[in-house]
Amino acid sequence: MNAVRMDTSSPSTVRPWSADAPDAPSRVTTAGAWLLMAVGGAAQVSIALAQTLLAAALVCWVLSAVRERSRPSLPAFCWPLLGYAAWTLVSALASPEPRVSLVDCKQLLLFLIVPATLHLVRGRQADTARHLVVTVGAAAALYGIFQYGLLHYDRLSQRPQGTLGHYMTYSGILMLGIGAALAQLLFSTKERLWPALLLPALLLGVALTSTRMAWVGVCAASALLLVMKDFRLLAALPLAGAITFAAAGPSITHRLMSMFDANDPTRRDRVAMVIEGARMVRDHPLTGVGPNRIERVYPQYRIASAVEAVNPHLHNVPMQIAAERGLPALALWLGFVATLTAQLWQRLRTVGTRARSAAALAAVAGMLAAGLFEYNFGDSEFLMLFLLLVTLPFCSQDPEETGDTTPRSHA
Repeated sequence: MNAVRMDTSSPSTVRPWSADAPDAPSRVTTAGAWLLMAVGGAAQVSIALAQTLLAAALVCWVLSAVRERSRPSLPAFCWPLLGYAAWTLVSALASPEPRVSLVDCKQLLLFLIVPATLHLVRGRQADTARHLVVTVGAAAALYGIFQYGLLHYDRLSQRPQGTLGHYMTYSGILMLGIGAALAQLLFSTKERLWPALLLPALLLGVALTSTRMAWVGVCAASALLLVMKDFRLLAALPLAGAITFAAAGPSITHRLMSMFDANDPTRRDRVAMVIEGARMVRDHPLTGVGPNRIERVYPQYRIASAVEAVNPHLHNVPMQIAAERGLPALALWLGFVATLTAQLWQRLRTVGTRARSAAALAAVAGMLAAGLFEYNFGDSEFLMLFLLLVTLPFCSQDPEETGDTTPRSHA
């Protein structure tokens, strides 16, 4: 039986399946890989379709793992993520309303995207998945531009949202697509024309959403990629921004300037939510107020300067996690982000995963920056696409990608 050659001296050669697995992926493995790739596209179009495809992919993962008798070999970043999921369940059980909190925990099933992707997606399929994300994202951006220009989705009360249910979800998805496209353009040695053609539509699409948190995320992700490639390229960022907002029109430019207005209602409300969240953490430091219960307890903690009478969440990822699930959950989540970032940075040195790793780092930077103003880590469509993008660099590589042409041994 063929055995996969393992080289533990380099992280780029880690295989997410056992040494007893066959070299050629089975039909069920290939089907699962394509289903996961389709999830990356569907998450930008329909949550129902994305979840259906994900369920089918997970079935393929289980069947493939049983057939190949694989032993999971997870990257280090998976362990704090697993701890975060476990503490979320602890917080839900300790909640004053366990049933309400446990219902919200079903989103933890999306974390299975990570091990499923590691097992099913192999070699250049990881690049195909990333290309699909960018292509579908550009199509979604064009549809949003159509909504803005012809369907009059040009007011704060009615903004472009593509085919998704909310403009914040839509803008967050476009943000991830921009990072993936720019990473391909800067760090790939081939196939640069396609992302270069799609990037303007993605940028204009996210600008027309009038969603400031997504703009912040795009700037953070783009700045990181430009600095990683060549610090001098950072000078292109304000120029690209000026061109994009000039094309978008004066109403979008006015929305941009409102970010610096201390009297802006949404800005005041977000500051109030940070104070309110800190008070929730003070009262419930260990397990929080319980998942899915921020809206229920919000009136108790609302301060006089708050604008809205009630909010479903605190519009800040770290504060939301700490208030809802407790400080241990926040520590585990920060450990996940730190470990993931460190591992992705190491993988930038590998030729075969450079563009994938850059796209994943852009996703992390965008999520963190935008997450200071919106609870994007709790948005299912965003989370599905984010987890897929950050896992792709850890998928197994073809020998020509790593430069390892050593013949496989035979047992």
